[in-house]
Amino acid sequence: MSDPVSEFNKKINGLPVTVIGIGVSNLPLIRFLIERGAKVTAHDKRTAEQLGETYAELQKMGVRMVLGEGYLDKIGGDIKMIFKTPGVRYDNPAILEAIERGAELTSEMELFFELCPADIIAVTGSDGKTTTTSLINDMLTRGGYKCYLGGNIGRPLIGDVEEIKPGDKAVVELSSFQLHTMKKSPHIAVVTNVTPNHLDWHTGFDEYVDAKRAVFKFQKSGDRAVFNYDNDVTRGFGKECGNGVYFSRREKLADGYCLDGNMIKKFSGGAVEREILDINDIYIPGMHNVENYMAAIAAVDGLVPDEIIRGTAKGFTGVAHRIEFVRELDGVRYYNDSIASSPARTTAGLNSFTQKVILIAGGYDKKIPFDDFGPVVAEHVKKLVLCGFTADKIKKAVKAAANYDETSLPIYKIDDFRQAIMKARDIAEPGDIVILSPACASFDMFKNFEERGNRFKEIVNEL
Repeated sequence: MSDPVSEFNKKINGLPVTVIGIGVSNLPLIRFLIERGAKVTAHDKRTAEQLGETYAELQKMGVRMVLGEGYLDKIGGDIKMIFKTPGVRYDNPAILEAIERGAELTSEMELFFELCPADIIAVTGSDGKTTTTSLINDMLTRGGYKCYLGGNIGRPLIGDVEEIKPGDKAVVELSSFQLHTMKKSPHIAVVTNVTPNHLDWHTGFDEYVDAKRAVFKFQKSGDRAVFNYDNDVTRGFGKECGNGVYFSRREKLADGYCLDGNMIKKFSGGAVEREILDINDIYIPGMHNVENYMAAIAAVDGLVPDEIIRGTAKGFTGVAHRIEFVRELDGVRYYNDSIASSPARTTAGLNSFTQKVILIAGGYDKKIPFDDFGPVVAEHVKKLVLCGFTADKIKKAVKAAANYDETSLPIYKIDDFRQAIMKARDIAEPGDIVILSPACASFDMFKNFEERGNRFKEIVNEL
């Protein structure tokens, strides 16, 4: 009996296919397809000059390219498969027209799900998914499994599919963009929480929620889905899912993983089954990270012993751009939380500190309301530095907060990113904390949150 990879290799050989988007996730995909004899046409809104060395590399590989404005207007009538980048919607008219002509729509991640021989553990959510994914990977690796970490974190995994063995584990982070057209779910699904996000891309919150639902929607008997009981949306997911388990920081559940005092415990039938982890042993700060640990524990329970979980808690120092300590200068501590691209994520970051901080916030507008964020800033922020497209919206929300006092919370609006950091340094005093936690995406000034965070660290280290 042929394995899925062999079957795909036969199917794709000589087949005319289109890859939409020549980005991080699709470059390995293009190489994968070319190596198997596919006739690849790549579409990208950038020009040959903007693609630079990538353009030259693809030319050598024999890839036909359709670039620049109108790059989606020329999907050939002979195309049999379309591999869509996560950032392009499935209902783009050009794509729909190609589907009507008989083309099959898929993506790099969907192909990986079809071909991967190992169990897949996938994490999604509005906040905390990267840390939770990294924790699961760390726990499984410490437990002796060979793990492949990727998806929305790290690197695309399609190029590794032939070396992955059935006993290995694939640990992937999935965004709503990747899940939007998925028709297969992982063996273990984790949803950390769901709050309004990416409303500039989705048609509304309902579509965003439905995209997240795909992570467990197609699971089979024996699979597992982990949900946050404290979040209204994910609590509802658990009611839809016959194989769901809950974790809760706030409630004592009859069955599930709960925080009882300082101890994460597993409850069964209303009684404590066992004590798993003292949260005082968790190296990374913040109650939101306690929730991330609970989600990870629920995912790996039965795969690794509790001693491995406790080892991770003491040894895992966090992920770059997530409340990442940068340096201390003149008695002021600087933290990089560039991953915080939503108000909910920045709120979690602010709650990690016991003192009021100097916050640098603002960025690209994802059409998320800041009404509830204003009171949080007024409560947790000593001085506010705003930069980016959303500066005025955040300022308005903070000033409208019932607990806002203009005499105790000065607000500074700075147009330039570097100057915003310099302003934060000027107004900081010994003992203060300065944190970049934008509450917004980075696309107004940077290509992604990593670039934004790295630039912040460069500037801070130059001070």
